[in-house]
Amino acid sequence: MAAYPGMSMGEAHRNNNNNSLPNLVSLIYGKAAHGHMIKTAFRSCLFLLNNLLLMYCKCGEINSARQMFDRMPKHNMGLFVKAMEVFNEARVVGLKLDKFTFAGALNLCGQTGDLLLGKLIHGLVIVSGLGDKVFLTNSLIDMYSKCGQVNREALLFECSNDLEIGANEEMVKLVGKMHRSGLKLNTYALGSVLKACGTNYKDSNQHGNALHAFSVKLGLDLDDVVATALLDMYAKTGDLVDAIQIFKLMSDQSVFIYNATISGFLHGKTISAEYANEAFDLFSKMQKKGMKPSKFTFSSMLKACNARNLQSDEFIGSALTDLYFLSGSVEDGAKCFAVTPKLDIVSWTSIISGYVQNGHFGSALALFYELLSFGMKPDEFIISSMLGAYSNLASPRSGRQIQGYAIKIGIGKFTIIQNSQICMYAKSGDIDSSHLTFEEMENPDVVSWSMMISSNAQHGCARKALSLFELMKGYGIAPNHITFFESMKKDYCMAVNVRHCACIVDLLGRAGKLADAENFILNSGFEEDPVMWQALLSAYRVYKDTVTEKRVAERVIELEPQGSASYVLLYNIYNDAGINLPATKIRELMKVRGVKKEPGLSWIEVGNEVHCFVVGDQSHPMSQVIYARLEEMMKRIEKLGYIEERPISSISEPKLNASTVMNYHSEKLAVTYGILNLPASAPVRVMKNLRVCQDCHTMMKFLSRVEKREIILRDSIRFHHFREGTCSCGDYW
Repeated sequence: MAAYPGMSMGEAHRNNNNNSLPNLVSLIYGKAAHGHMIKTAFRSCLFLLNNLLLMYCKCGEINSARQMFDRMPKHNMGLFVKAMEVFNEARVVGLKLDKFTFAGALNLCGQTGDLLLGKLIHGLVIVSGLGDKVFLTNSLIDMYSKCGQVNREALLFECSNDLEIGANEEMVKLVGKMHRSGLKLNTYALGSVLKACGTNYKDSNQHGNALHAFSVKLGLDLDDVVATALLDMYAKTGDLVDAIQIFKLMSDQSVFIYNATISGFLHGKTISAEYANEAFDLFSKMQKKGMKPSKFTFSSMLKACNARNLQSDEFIGSALTDLYFLSGSVEDGAKCFAVTPKLDIVSWTSIISGYVQNGHFGSALALFYELLSFGMKPDEFIISSMLGAYSNLASPRSGRQIQGYAIKIGIGKFTIIQNSQICMYAKSGDIDSSHLTFEEMENPDVVSWSMMISSNAQHGCARKALSLFELMKGYGIAPNHITFFESMKKDYCMAVNVRHCACIVDLLGRAGKLADAENFILNSGFEEDPVMWQALLSAYRVYKDTVTEKRVAERVIELEPQGSASYVLLYNIYNDAGINLPATKIRELMKVRGVKKEPGLSWIEVGNEVHCFVVGDQSHPMSQVIYARLEEMMKRIEKLGYIEERPISSISEPKLNASTVMNYHSEKLAVTYGILNLPASAPVRVMKNLRVCQDCHTMMKFLSRVEKREIILRDSIRFHHFREGTCSCGDYW
């Protein structure tokens, strides 16, 4: 019996052991009998409950079995042994156990006091990648508590940031039990339980005060670990007087201590001016002592700034708006801008650029036109941000209007604006206009060169990118980390990051050196980053190595379980091979994990309008004309040798006819609309949010040949320039 990787124990039992109709019927009857017992308040004996438990186990309903086991008033050793046999059997046959199965096994270890087995299961939890699950952390704490291992429990508690309230109370009760049993508490155990008291559960204040008194009695109150925990507890529960007293008594006042105290003053929805002043005083002391504030320090101080209404000064208000947007707090940044009484051009620049940086392009455009309506003149930074917005929206027509406006107000030749123009045209599929802008620049800087090199590479113009790189060096301009990485460490002492290494994997893949590419990943130091394996996956896909492709796709799913792209690719691998059952299970696995495939969407800008299409789209006013022209073009290219790939069912649209899905992909509809409505000499530029499929890529090559048109398609990976039956990507993407 084998389960698909990533499938939980319960799922695997249902799919492998109990997929037949008789077992399903047995489970239905078993549940009906159990429901009747509950409904009639039948008093079940232990023998009957054991048989119900066994029924759920045999039918693969492990979660139901565990819930029933937990509610049973009395457990016997036979059940413990039987349960662990099921657990071990699942491991032997290679099933991937889920958090509920591990929790059940840990519960058994706690009930029986089997510490050795509990430690073994703890190790399996970590190896399975479930160590950070709050649900299992609570189960582990409970198991170690019942086995009398307070130090291990305290360690787990200290390392956990998001435990349930019940676990906090359980920790406090355990410390009391230790004290009554005569066990000696160390500073580590005290620090952990004081952390629990800071969560504001019922009676947490009384427990915290008692523990403080207890630590004084033991002479541990001035220990750094205990004192820090006491200060943090009082700060979080709002007892700032005691928190400050402890702060003053501490000999080693670290950044963490300052952060805890500052956070205490700024705790809660309403912050008084007095508390805000205290926070500023502490921040000032940190600076005088030469301490380096952390991100947490600045996050707290932003609250203090708001409490003192510092944004009423336009300079400070703009700086605060910048800080909020840089930290990703878009809503707070907008609020800060709204309450700044005097808005100058710097304030407008802060919010418009902040919206663009955080992907809120519509809001940025609305504010830009609002700025113009007030009669204010935007500066080069706002214009650059607007070009960036249209760059991400792939709207070259609107971008040209911004470019014309910049020329009109006399800032069109600024380097920052021309750099944004290069990026805007390149991302919109117009690499020729990018070249023209670059050639018109009087003083291109390293950013200009880098953009031109990376844009040409993304458009498949490899030779042009390399010649620009050599030309840049000839002008004496030192490259940055974007333009090269081969000699980064040796010649320029720059650090190599995961993106650079992914490029190496891509280069080895293009050369067909797949084994070398995989070895490079394993020795790069970035082997746990999904980006590396995704680069390798593209190579295996091109070279049709289905077996290894499947293994690498499973690795990417393991590293990035919420990313839909790898599930879709693995689904297509099975479908291409005609293996339907595993493909169906992938769809089910996505449903269980809550992973949703983003629907394919393609759009094209014609005139002043953007026209969007989805697969099999019938909503467009010209649908009949589009489909008729598409059918006519397909007949023409079939005469030239185009063979449509075997249609496969869609992972996101299983109910649609497979042939319909393949024939009417969104990019085919968008390109057809462009051919119908654009001048014969104009290139057809289409954008798509997902990677283009093999069939659409092949069809675009044929269409560019029979229609004698240049077709430019931007997918989620790169640009494809189709000219006279070939593509700039060299059929590698």
